[in-house]
Amino acid sequence: MDTKTNPMLAFIVVLLCLFLESRISFAADTITANQSLSGDQTVVSGDFELGFFELDGRHYIGTWYSRRVVSANTIVWVANREKPISDRFSAVLKIKDGNVVLFNEAKTPVWSTHLTSTTTSASVQAVLLDSGNLVLRAHSSSSEFLWQSFHHPAHTWLPGAKVAFNNITNQTQILTSWKNSRNPAPGLYSLEVDPNGSNSFILLWNRSKQYWTSGSWNASSNIFSLSPEMRLNYVYNYSFVSNENGSYFTYSLYDPKKVSPFMMSVSGQIQQLIWFTPSRPSKIFWSLPRQQCAVHLICGAFGSCNEKSGVLCNCLMGFKQKSPRDWALQDYSGGCQRKTNLQCGNSTSVIGTKYQFLEMHSMSMSENELHVKVGSAKKCESICLNNCSCTAYAYESSNACSIWIGDLLGVQELVADDAGGRTLYIRLAASELMHLQNGKGDADKRPLIIAMVSAAAELLMIIFCYFLWKKRLGKRRTQRRKYGATKINYGAGSGKNDTELPLFGLKSILNTINNFSEANKLGEGGFGPVYKGILLENQEVAIKRLSKKSGQGHEEFMNELNLIAKLHHTSLVRLLGCCIEEEELILIYEFMHHRSLDKLLFGISSFLLRLIL
Repeated sequence: MDTKTNPMLAFIVVLLCLFLESRISFAADTITANQSLSGDQTVVSGDFELGFFELDGRHYIGTWYSRRVVSANTIVWVANREKPISDRFSAVLKIKDGNVVLFNEAKTPVWSTHLTSTTTSASVQAVLLDSGNLVLRAHSSSSEFLWQSFHHPAHTWLPGAKVAFNNITNQTQILTSWKNSRNPAPGLYSLEVDPNGSNSFILLWNRSKQYWTSGSWNASSNIFSLSPEMRLNYVYNYSFVSNENGSYFTYSLYDPKKVSPFMMSVSGQIQQLIWFTPSRPSKIFWSLPRQQCAVHLICGAFGSCNEKSGVLCNCLMGFKQKSPRDWALQDYSGGCQRKTNLQCGNSTSVIGTKYQFLEMHSMSMSENELHVKVGSAKKCESICLNNCSCTAYAYESSNACSIWIGDLLGVQELVADDAGGRTLYIRLAASELMHLQNGKGDADKRPLIIAMVSAAAELLMIIFCYFLWKKRLGKRRTQRRKYGATKINYGAGSGKNDTELPLFGLKSILNTINNFSEANKLGEGGFGPVYKGILLENQEVAIKRLSKKSGQGHEEFMNELNLIAKLHHTSLVRLLGCCIEEEELILIYEFMHHRSLDKLLFGISSFLLRLIL
């Protein structure tokens, strides 16, 4: 059947495809006053892309590395970190009143550049630069920026951006970690320039507690004094500027084609990442502080940090995770809570005072330690036991009693031989201690039970192997006795050859039939296989080998040798000799051309019966 194409329909389809394509990505890197961004639309510039992205049902507007540069979805800037939207197709990003504004599905503004400029909206443009910097400028020919995302960083510090402190306005540009790996809301950890003028970087917990410093900037070597990792500057070109207006730190890449940003991670470390190839995951070039357990309160209350184990944070015994979902997303800040609440004033019930504290060795505590002068470990324990707010104590020597009030913070589990480790006694409910003691008793017995079961299994295996060996040894002895009897009966060794048959050596037989080669094999019967060979005198022979798998082979060999050796007839296949060596029992017959081997070799008994009758 012939079909005709409608030109008008094809034209409409082409226009529709072009329209749909324009909904996915703008051709340029600019959003003008009469344009907006919604749904799956994006703006692309260089290695970066701006648009909506989704995390666990929440939608955000942000910038990420293009997939042609980095295969994984790597977000570098988020506008509405604290105010996600539920539907990106109903939300819109556009220019309004000289600002870039994000409206949610209810047309309510949830994020804005918050400029008070009198610039008319008709000329303002939002442009994504090749550096990943989203800028707002008054008109297309303007080189000055009304606003830029580099001045409002999230958790990523791109090449060319600055981390700065303004002495005039007392404003600082900081990097702030995500709350967890699936939530870009501001987390607890941040990086900023020290506002006290030390010309250094500092890491803060909750914008208040400093837990790391880079050391002062050394202008001659272009590194910070306490950050020797920066000596690896064949990739990065660092610079630090400080004057009366303020100070800032920036960097660039010697090879602009490389992808290598700084990131303030949810682990509380500042990390320099690098992608060597787009298809492979990023590598951490270096991270600071070097020890992750040095990050302030990384495991939260009643959590223990251990860098030597496979899991960084664990709850102390008798405690459980407050939010397992957050822990699964590498956010341990919520810490742990008691499995069983304390019953203050009932310290000696159920199992007595001595079970009110759980003993833990090689522990370190960095927070809220109080020192009390006492004369013995018993008095130190009593002080903590009689204070309902006391959660742990430690006693090392005379007058060295330490107690902790409230939440246990900054707990770290050290290796057994670490000189900084102490024995910590953690207060638990009596019922919880009883449960742990019972569990500990079972745990103590478990290695013994495993060892006993393993030993029993090994003993049974040895007994089994012994009887198997004895059985095989008995078979071999039986075969050797039979073989020895055969040698004596037929002249091998010291025996006499009553049949006067020639005895062939095994080596000569193997050479004759090419070491029992399949190419020389003529057939096989109940006695064993038969091979064709040629003796040194060029005489063709049929060589019959007793099969080790034959249950009757030994008896058949003796019967056949006794019978055939004593019979001589023109109609009989003549037995030329035998080989009895190395447990091999072999008969050598005259080879008969153009005759049935089945009748001449394997049917000897029936042939003799017919001949006698």
